Amino acid sequence: MADLTPTHISWQPSVNAANHHTDRYANTELTVRRGQPFNITLYFNRPRQNGESLGFVTEIGPSPSESHRTRAAFGLSEAGGSGWSAAQGPSDSAAMNFTISSPPNAVIGRYNLTLRVTAGNKVFSRYLGQFVLLFNPWCPGDDVYMSNENERQEYVLNENGIIFVGNARYIEARGWYYGQFQDLLNICLTMLDLSLYYRQDPAMDVSRRGDPKYLGRVISSMINGNDNDNGVLLGKWQGSFHSHENPSRWDGSVVILKKWRQDNYRPVQYGQCWVFAGVMCTVLRCLGIPTRLVSNFNSAHDVDRNLSIDKYYDSSGRSLNISKDSTWDYHVWNESWFVRPDLGRAYNGWQVLDATPQEQSRGIFQCGPASVLAIKEGEVNLDYDTLFVYSEVNADCNRWIVYNDGSKKRVYCDTEIIGRSISTKAVGSNGRVDVTANYKYPEGSSEERRVYRKALSKILGVSVTEGRTDSPGGRPSETMRNPGIAGKFKLAEPPVFGKDINLVLVLNNLSSDRKSIRVDMSASTILYTRRAVAEILKAATAVELGPKQGKHIRVKIPYTHYGKYLTTDKRIQVTALCEVMRSQGLKLLVEKTIILEDTNIIIKVPRRVVVNRAVSLEISYANPLPEPVSRCVLFVTLMNQQVKINLARLAPRERSKIFFEFTPRRAGPLQLQVDFSCDKFSHVKGFVTIAVAPA
Repeated sequence: MADLTPTHISWQPSVNAANHHTDRYANTELTVRRGQPFNITLYFNRPRQNGESLGFVTEIGPSPSESHRTRAAFGLSEAGGSGWSAAQGPSDSAAMNFTISSPPNAVIGRYNLTLRVTAGNKVFSRYLGQFVLLFNPWCPGDDVYMSNENERQEYVLNENGIIFVGNARYIEARGWYYGQFQDLLNICLTMLDLSLYYRQDPAMDVSRRGDPKYLGRVISSMINGNDNDNGVLLGKWQGSFHSHENPSRWDGSVVILKKWRQDNYRPVQYGQCWVFAGVMCTVLRCLGIPTRLVSNFNSAHDVDRNLSIDKYYDSSGRSLNISKDSTWDYHVWNESWFVRPDLGRAYNGWQVLDATPQEQSRGIFQCGPASVLAIKEGEVNLDYDTLFVYSEVNADCNRWIVYNDGSKKRVYCDTEIIGRSISTKAVGSNGRVDVTANYKYPEGSSEERRVYRKALSKILGVSVTEGRTDSPGGRPSETMRNPGIAGKFKLAEPPVFGKDINLVLVLNNLSSDRKSIRVDMSASTILYTRRAVAEILKAATAVELGPKQGKHIRVKIPYTHYGKYLTTDKRIQVTALCEVMRSQGLKLLVEKTIILEDTNIIIKVPRRVVVNRAVSLEISYANPLPEPVSRCVLFVTLMNQQVKINLARLAPRERSKIFFEFTPRRAGPLQLQVDFSCDKFSHVKGFVTIAVAPA
């Protein structure tokens, strides 16, 4: 009699995909989630005889082994030590139905499945094919289990995202298409095999891929290409983007990941923080780890790890780029949801992962996972990179004046400015949720200062009772005495790109003595990282303030001064160094960052949009400048489909519109993004989320 041989396999793709929430993946092979059974049907060359027993073998990675939990052999209805099991369901003579179950901590990735037939002392195997196993947020035994279905829908299954940018006083929403189901799964799995971790020890690396904290750390290293590891993106924050993509150009992850594969896994040029975070969110959601984007406003980068950000100015108030520390208007990272058995149950939940290559962690550009609770409690010695993230949201900010002889004086220390309005997208809507309280106690509260002192004590190895006041490098410094005056910049009107900027410097004498003030003002265009691009204003004036008197000094920055020096960040920083004369050099530093408002792109959507029916949108765009613009182009992106529309030149201050027609092919939320550029400015953004109704 011929050996019992399978002639055909049905992976039952429709039923399995629906049960495992994988029905939207574009790949054709079976994709299921761990800790949950899936069904297959085998057709054989003849009926099974008494004495013939069946079993299965699953294998993953280059060197599968039971000891590494990358190989499992299991018979029908037997509970093996591997946690894998199989059972036979209702069958007939022509076909047998089987249910295969994986353990909730199984290694994720692409498995080979083999049938093992035993007849007496004869054992032979038949290769059946491959399937992909993912993390399972629906499984209570999985490390990434998330109990709330609305949150699972948002953080695992939603392909549309919102990224919050701008600054703490002017927060803007930017659309981002994650597209984790758009034929990216193979790219994400290949990414793991390109990592330095895999190259160093392939078998060990694969064996650890069931651990979300390990996998998240590996992926954070692979989204950037700074380690010569074939990472996805190179970062660039200044200079020309000639012949490569300006980071502001990107609207989603799919085109970046597919370009990376198309270019044989050479890093795509270029990304900045929100791009790194957007791509990493796509990869983590694709693999089944609940993930969201978080924007931290006034985000610190504390290079010398003393929980103090030091910024320097010359004696006329101009910012000096001599500090390695920096404060960005905003920084975007990821939070992923999983347990932390290495730290203890209290630290389960949201974990920070950051793929932006700011500095190395254990020799590689990677960051996290850092428990959000550990950050809030100042447990800066806990794995991984908790100190780095703590300083991003909690460092104190010092301002120093550098004199011509090289001496420095600290003007002031701000303990509350860093880590403001920490934001993420709301579940089920495009709203903004402030999650600052997850990261820190209220600024100025006794709890916040207590945690700060605890964190500083852990860094220094000694008890700290007050914040430090010493200067950079540990040298003693002279802290500037209170100058007895107060000041701030106020905008006389909203700052609009293309128009003159009108500000008022408000100075108040806080004392009962008359004061003569010398005011040195400067303004520069800057990046969102607050690095200066070009100085556009320098002026000096004198002010007499009587006792308790206040005065307003008007400042005008014409468009003709700033227009050609702006970057796509559209930011200007204004500073005023106010010196009290005859006071032995007492000075007040006043500073303001201005974000110029773009003329809005307006997208008008019909009241009802129905699947498989053509719909026409009105898209309105404008030239806000007092001069004509040419080479106008509009990019309209729907999911991963982009249309380039060349437009006529626009006269000064002219607004125009087009009608854009498309047919939605799936019910549910659909994000449409618009990007407008011309010869004088680029990447003015707009987006709308369209609710597509079923037919």
